Amino acid sequence: MSIIQNIRERGTWIILGLITIALIAFILQDGVGQKQRATDSNTLGEVNGQIINKIEFEQKLEQQIQQYANQGVSKEQLVPYLWNMEVEKLLIKTEADKLGITVANKEVDDVLFGEESPFKQQFTDKTTGLFNEAAARNALSELKKLKTKEAIQNKEQVDKQFIEPAFENRILNKYQVLINRGIQLPKWLAEKQYAETNTITSINYVGVPYTSIADSTIKVTNDEIAAYLKENSAAYQVEEDSRNISYIGFSAAPVKADSLNALNEINSLKEGFRTTTDAAGYLNKVSTEIPYYNGYLSKKILQIPQKDSVLNVGVGNIYGPYIDGKNYTIAKVIGIKQLPDSSTVRHIFIASNNPQAGILRDDSTSKKLIDSISGAVKSGASFEALCEKYSDDADSKTRGGNLGALTQTQNLPQALSNFVFENNAGTKGVVKTEYGYHYVEITKQTPRGPAYNIAYLSKAIIPSTETTTAASTEAAKFASSSKDAKSFNANAVKLNKQIIPANKIKATDYEIQGLGETRQTVRWIFDNDVNTVSEPFEIGDAFVVALITGEDKTGLASVESARPQVEGIIRDQKKAEKIKATLKGNNLEAIAASVKTIVQKADSLTFANALIPGIGNEPKLIGAAFNKTLVNKVSQPIAGNVGVFVLSVGASSAKPAQQDLLTFKEEQLARLRSIVFRGSSALKKSAKIVDNRAKLF
Repeated sequence: MSIIQNIRERGTWIILGLITIALIAFILQDGVGQKQRATDSNTLGEVNGQIINKIEFEQKLEQQIQQYANQGVSKEQLVPYLWNMEVEKLLIKTEADKLGITVANKEVDDVLFGEESPFKQQFTDKTTGLFNEAAARNALSELKKLKTKEAIQNKEQVDKQFIEPAFENRILNKYQVLINRGIQLPKWLAEKQYAETNTITSINYVGVPYTSIADSTIKVTNDEIAAYLKENSAAYQVEEDSRNISYIGFSAAPVKADSLNALNEINSLKEGFRTTTDAAGYLNKVSTEIPYYNGYLSKKILQIPQKDSVLNVGVGNIYGPYIDGKNYTIAKVIGIKQLPDSSTVRHIFIASNNPQAGILRDDSTSKKLIDSISGAVKSGASFEALCEKYSDDADSKTRGGNLGALTQTQNLPQALSNFVFENNAGTKGVVKTEYGYHYVEITKQTPRGPAYNIAYLSKAIIPSTETTTAASTEAAKFASSSKDAKSFNANAVKLNKQIIPANKIKATDYEIQGLGETRQTVRWIFDNDVNTVSEPFEIGDAFVVALITGEDKTGLASVESARPQVEGIIRDQKKAEKIKATLKGNNLEAIAASVKTIVQKADSLTFANALIPGIGNEPKLIGAAFNKTLVNKVSQPIAGNVGVFVLSVGASSAKPAQQDLLTFKEEQLARLRSIVFRGSSALKKSAKIVDNRAKLF
């Protein structure tokens, strides 16, 4: 975003802020409006009977899209993010209502004018950084008298954007404080944990790893997985319906003939591009994938394939065609200049004809004003004082007009870019841009080096109609002959096509792993039954045919979906029983001999750390290591994470404490209280949530 665009946007925000304050007067007069229950067609979802309105959600979504536009965040990423925010907000509201948490009348003043005031941006002095509470109160008092039709019409919008969030944040803070203060750590428990933390022990042990038995010798049946799932049902709950698919793709990417067509096309234009004296006009006439930038960039900044070869051809000459991503490209060096990589600049900006930012002066008035400023500076007037008084760049005027070090990669207006990079440090002058006039001073520059103006004739390598038709026809033939899973798999084998799985697809997903963004495919998956084969979907540069292979309903996970997670656990349990049967003897030496291994030792084990050197994470082993009944005695076999162990505990001893008991207790309390930030997960599980996103988006 250019410097001037920033100026423009900041001006817009100031005006919006003033309008906002005017509207708030009516909110204070009339109170927070009551929400009406939305019609079914506008109900995006419900949380414990509270409506999430589709229209309101879309308005908030649009605001989020604009806010994150420059960060590359897509609408598809923002929808679930905003949905979760709305759900959590209503969950907290439900809990707050149960507990009687509200914003009392005497708190309203603090919410509006205190540290969390929603008006801070509008009434914060940019020079001091302090919130002008008196100015905010005075403005509200004066603007309460306004009763324009426009103000009344916008009241609800302002309420939702400014007032409601402020009150919601206050209630949320109260709720979190209440939960935090309710979490306590008894003295006896703190002392016990403190003692355990500052104790070390050692063990002698015999270990037999599960890897000593080949996986292929242990079979895990569906019945065994089902029994395990039932026994451990709490850990394998499906919270949202999902489906699994298999798919195959038929590539519609450009083939050799398509690449040759693109090469022939660009070669036919090569001579005209080489001889033209108007590169911009020529490229506009024949079209190009890379727009012409009529500016200069240094070698360090240029990021192009075969850069050295391109730069070495000299002014007026061309290089190529060469492959540049999915294009054939010919580069032409238009000019070379000696330019700095960056220029440090300060300016006084006089805008013209910008009603959106509240600037109504015409061009001639702006020109007279900037000329007067230029003359005043030449006569010795203070640049900083003139900037503070006249500049329309609200951001830079607080820094004496300083724009910092501008670089060639910034999207500056062309006239401003030419001035600050083509002139030397110390140059001063007036520059006109589409936004108004600038009095500019170049205060500092980096050393100059060669910079290049390069034009690119670029043609995309695209699939021909024949290529696309061939892939589409092949995919359609496959789909028509594949009526179920059996024929789908058989036909894929005949065509030597790889079948690719994609699992745990949810109805609200926008992407499918391996396929990318394809909302239409997700909709199809949930509109059809298991074992259905799709018609071809065009996704990217391929035609995809999918088979719905299974589904997981809310509740206990299915054997099929749980097998990847559970099979290894059950297999290790079976291995553990086999290993236990081989352990013979009354002492560690005899047991080690029975399994042809040796007795090992682990020293300085702590109760708080389950990692054992040479073994890994073994909580059961650590627990046994602090079992006083096993001191100088042999334990029963313990089935751990990586193998089966038999151990004998040595003497325990104290280690130097790293902190006192009080500090330790405070740290433990802080860890316990951090769960308040994860509390929404528990609230979601116990709430009745209706999610209609899949139907409405």
